[in-house]
Parts: sequence; C-alpha cells; structure tokens
Amino acid sequence: MRPPRLTRRVLLRGSAAGLAAAAVSGCAAERRTAPQPPDPQVVLLRELVADKERTVALYDRAARADADLVPFLRRHQAHLAELRRRLPPPPTPTPGATPGRTPTPARPSPGKVTPAALRDRERASAAARADQVRSAAPALAQLLASIGACEAAHAAALSRSL
Repeated sequence: MRPPRLTRRVLLRGSAAGLAAAAVSGCAAERRTAPQPPDPQVVLLRELVADKERTVALYDRAARADADLVPFLRRHQAHLAELRRRLPPPPTPTPGATPGRTPTPARPSPGKVTPAALRDRERASAAARADQVRSAAPALAQLLASIGACEAAHAAALSRSL
C-alpha cells in the first residue's frame, strides 16, 4: 500500500489547524494566569475584621480588670462574628502551589488598657465608619452604620465613666 500523498493543500490545512490550536491554547493559558484585582468589598471586610480583632483584644485585656466592660467586649465580639460571616471562603489552593502565609492580626502592646484609651479607640472607629459606609455595598453599609452607632454609644458611655 502506498503512503498518502503529502500535497501543499494538506500541508497548509494542517499548519492552519496547528496555528489555530496554539493560539486558542495560548489565550486560554493567558486568561488563567492573569491576576484578578481584589474585590473592594472583600478588601474592606478584611480591614474591618483586622480592626475589630484589635478592639476585641483591647477589651479582653481591659475586661479582666473591670467586669463592667464585659458587655462592651461581647458586643464587639458579635460585630466581629458578623463581619467574618460575610467574608467569602478562602480560595482552594491549586495543586502544587505554595500556600501563602496567613497574616496574624496585630496585637496591642501589653500593659493596662485604660477607659480613656478605649474611649479614644471607640471614637476613632465610629468616625472611620462614615467613610467606610460610602464605599460599601448597601447591605454592608447598613451593618457598618449599626456598628458605628454602637461604637459611638460606647464612646459616650466610657466618657461618662471617666
């Protein structure tokens, strides 16, 4: 049996098919490796969670010395739980990928936490919520407004106790 003839037409068709396949696979690979910009709402949520973790750590230390601060601590823990609930699950690692380091929240320095320091923290947090509400999606903006109102109430209550 004679091998099939290799004509110029067969060769051109094969080359065109090969180039098309290479172009399509190159585009698909390019799309997969292009980094996606972070979702601004997720970035905001992560910042809020880190801030709340620092506040909870402060109140936890302060409440050990003053049981009257436990209700404040509990409210901040509830805020933190709700903010964490809204975070999307972490992406699943791709096979062979090196896992990234999970940042640990900054802990306040050791020492006594005064009611004045807590009041100042509450005031600063409540003031920050007004700016954060502007860039948040409606549901998150409602939550931030509620959290900010609670922080403002905490600041007022701490001012009265000084």
